[in-house]
Amino acid sequence: MPTTLIEPFRIKSIEPIRMTTRAERERLLDEARLNPFRLRAEDVLIDWLTDSGTGAMSSRQWGAIMEGDESYAGARSFYRLQAVIRELTGMEHFMPTHQGRAAEKVLFTAACRKGDVVPNNCHFDTTRANLEYLGVEALDLVIPEGLQPALIHPFKGNIDLDRVEHLLRTRGDSIPFGMITVTNNTGGGQPVSMANMRAYSELLHRHGKPLIMDVCRFAENAMFIKMREPGYTDVPVKAIVQEMFSLADGCTMSAKKDGMVNIGGFIVLRDEQWMDAVRNMLILTEGFPTYGGLAGRDLEALAVGLQEGIDEDYLRYRLRTAEYLGERLETAGVGIMRPTGGHAVYIDARSILPDMPVEQYPAWALCNALYLQGGIRGVEIGSVMFGKRREDGSETYHSMELVRLAFPRRMYTQSHFDYAAEVIAEVKEDARNIRGVRIVKQPPFLRHFTCECAWA
Repeated sequence: MPTTLIEPFRIKSIEPIRMTTRAERERLLDEARLNPFRLRAEDVLIDWLTDSGTGAMSSRQWGAIMEGDESYAGARSFYRLQAVIRELTGMEHFMPTHQGRAAEKVLFTAACRKGDVVPNNCHFDTTRANLEYLGVEALDLVIPEGLQPALIHPFKGNIDLDRVEHLLRTRGDSIPFGMITVTNNTGGGQPVSMANMRAYSELLHRHGKPLIMDVCRFAENAMFIKMREPGYTDVPVKAIVQEMFSLADGCTMSAKKDGMVNIGGFIVLRDEQWMDAVRNMLILTEGFPTYGGLAGRDLEALAVGLQEGIDEDYLRYRLRTAEYLGERLETAGVGIMRPTGGHAVYIDARSILPDMPVEQYPAWALCNALYLQGGIRGVEIGSVMFGKRREDGSETYHSMELVRLAFPRRMYTQSHFDYAAEVIAEVKEDARNIRGVRIVKQPPFLRHFTCECAWA
């Protein structure tokens, strides 16, 4: 049997890439104030900034779009999506939102109050920002192995149950719910085991606390469970997904990931505890509960995408794609978060820039170097994204300096990955010429999106 794992799809529409020169990219990055977010997409050769809403939809999804019911209230498209989500999650109460951060905003506003603390394996950027905006402490409690990029562990996204139990004993009155993010985006796209989710759920429930899952990449997490966790090899991914959801009391999702769509998100809840407050906030900020900021055609595309996203041939190909690039980079001596995650490869910037001071933001510097060398746009997961500038001008820094290369779904072919591997190897060889940066202008929240930088 052949060993090459091919893309489980055919391409029937293309989008041209505009090729640029090094001189052009130097000018463009300077005009963007050394912030890759500020680049025009047309000036990027390979855009791995994010996998959120950037993938290619299928012919079935485009066909479903034509069935969209754009009625303001009670559209049939809502009920089609509701049926799919209820089947997967087993939860009764479903409300669409226009994307994941809106789901977070609506739910957190309903369920949290200033002074609360919410534990998670790791909060990603908008999750953390939405909590901190409300005066809530977003506490990361991933296992120690999850903070060691070179260490091999099958489930580095697991939450540290001992630390959770200590938090519940000492600050339980301030915890509205516990969270878990699957897969753990901040920590390298690493999965959470079923055993860890089950133990976490039981621990929270013993203390009377609900479990809320951030399920942006639930399908990838389920595939990792199938591949790595004893007892699940012969269990269909759909059944694993349903078991995962059975452990939770509610979920938020940016459907722009494993929902396989360009826009959309949702909240699901098992009971009515927060329903009135959630519904009222949804109407105030997103729209009527049967459309929640989305067009009917978006609801239809998502109903199909959630089903396509749990296809095992697709998931096997997707996880292998990240693994393939990881193997190429390790062969070139580039340090990465090991093992590779599902949606991205995370480069350990300290493996390439061991002598660059954290004050010069090594992962951000490496992002800029990748763009200059080969037109590749990744995203920094480090001290620009998760650090903070205090009122006295001093800084807090993140525990890891990673560059995430996140792959849009069904978009790039193997030659793109081979090209990227060559570019990254060249950047490593020329690492002595990579320049650090300093931040010269920043907003109070989510500074990485819009900050302006200068060379250090």
